[in-house]
Amino acid sequence: MENYSVSQLVRDMRYEGFLLVRSAEKRKDSKGNDYVDMNLTDRTGEINCKIWNWDNTQPVPESGNPIKIRATVQEYNGRMQLRVEKWRMAAAEDPVDMNQLVPAAPRKPADMAAEIRETVAGFESENLRKLTEGMLEIAGDELEWFPAAQRMHHAERSGLLHHTTDMLRMAKAMLEVYPWLNRDLLLAGVIIHDLGKIEELKSDRTGNVTDYTRDGQLLGHLVRGITNLNRVADRLGIHGETVTLLEHMLLSHHGESEYGSPKAPMFPEAEALHWIDMMDARMNTMKGVEDKTPEGAFSEKIFSLDRRVYHPLYRDDAE
Repeated sequence: MENYSVSQLVRDMRYEGFLLVRSAEKRKDSKGNDYVDMNLTDRTGEINCKIWNWDNTQPVPESGNPIKIRATVQEYNGRMQLRVEKWRMAAAEDPVDMNQLVPAAPRKPADMAAEIRETVAGFESENLRKLTEGMLEIAGDELEWFPAAQRMHHAERSGLLHHTTDMLRMAKAMLEVYPWLNRDLLLAGVIIHDLGKIEELKSDRTGNVTDYTRDGQLLGHLVRGITNLNRVADRLGIHGETVTLLEHMLLSHHGESEYGSPKAPMFPEAEALHWIDMMDARMNTMKGVEDKTPEGAFSEKIFSLDRRVYHPLYRDDAE
C-alpha cells in the first residue's frame, strides 16, 4: 500500500502508515458505546479519525506520540476523515521519521534565534536592548521549539521563531520606506509581542498544542506579556515612556477589541506592528492552505480568513 501524506488523501482511498496524535478523546455514540475521536497530523496537514467500538482496556493514545493506523478515507461534512480499522502505538524499532510527522518552520531554530540576537545587539537604545534581552530571558529555551498558535498561523515546531523573524524582515523593509519610524522601538515590539504565548499555550517539544494553560485562559498572551515586561523593567530600574510605549504595543497589536486588543494602536510604531503581524499571519495561513489545495481549486472555508482560498494555476495558457 502506497504511503500517502495527509494532504494527498481523498475519499475512498486506503491508508496505512504512521501519523502523529495531535489530540485524542474518548466519547460516546448515540447508542452509548465508547469510541475515540482523534486528530492526526503529518507535516503536510491534519485529519480527523474515529476508532469505533473502543476497547476500554486500552489507554487513549497520548498527544505528541506517533501511531500506526490502517484506515479508509471518508468524507464527512465536506472534510476528509479516517475510519480506522486497525491501530497501534509506534514502537521504538519502527522506522518513524519524526521530520515527516511534525509541521516545522522552514529555517533552523538556531539560525532564527541568532537573527533575533543580532538584531537586539544592534539597538542604539540601551534601555530597549536591556528590556528586550530580559523578555527573551524569560522566554528561555522553550522559544527554540515553541509554536505561534494552536491551529492557525505558524502552528508548527519553532513557529514562534518563524513568525518573529519573518516579521523582523518585514519591519526592516518597512523602515526603508518609512525611515522616520523609531527603528529600535518597532523591532523591539516585533520581538516581544508574542512571547507571552509560551505561558498561554500547552505545547510539547514537537510543537503540538493540546490546549490553553490556566494562565492563557484567564489572562492571555497580551496581558502576560505586559506583566512580564513590568517584571523586567522593575528589575532593571527602567521606567518612563519607553516602557509605556512597549506596553501599548503589546496591548494593541491585535488591532481592535474584537480580536482581543482593548486599545487600538495610537502611535506609528504600534500601528506598524499591528499590520506587520496581520500580514505575516495571513500570508502564512494563505501559504499553508495553498499547499494543501490542488492547483485550479478552491479550499474549504478558512475560519481565520472567513473565506475560501483559490490556488492559482500560475500559467500563461490557463483559462
